[in-house]
Amino acid sequence: MKKHTGEIEKLFELERFKVSIHKDSNDKEARSEAMIKIRVGDETEMTAAEGNGPVNAMDKALRKALERFYPQLKEIQLTDYKVRVLDSQNATAAKVRVLIETKNGNSSWNTVGVSSDVVDASWKALVDSITYHLLKKA
Repeated sequence: MKKHTGEIEKLFELERFKVSIHKDSNDKEARSEAMIKIRVGDETEMTAAEGNGPVNAMDKALRKALERFYPQLKEIQLTDYKVRVLDSQNATAAKVRVLIETKNGNSSWNTVGVSSDVVDASWKALVDSITYHLLKKA
């Protein structure tokens, strides 16, 4: 709620992200890659990472981009990820709610992202999770 009322300072700003998933007929598993470009203050950082799914690739790329500015991100890890369909009558075009649980050594917290795009909803929940941790440490 504080984010929407402007009470929370933006620690970083997304310029863009791109997520791709590749699967060839020879591949047993699909491969996911994410490219993220963010701005922290006056500096821009662009990184890419591979993951075992699009959310894992985004998480790795975002951490890679931010750890230079916020080394305390090494303390946290995503421990649970759930997707819920909000309006099932719209089938695959339905809005979804992504729930992410994150923890550090002492505590855990949950964040939520909502969108009609599961990757976008995941991005929102990841950003809120990281922002929450950074603001707790400030």
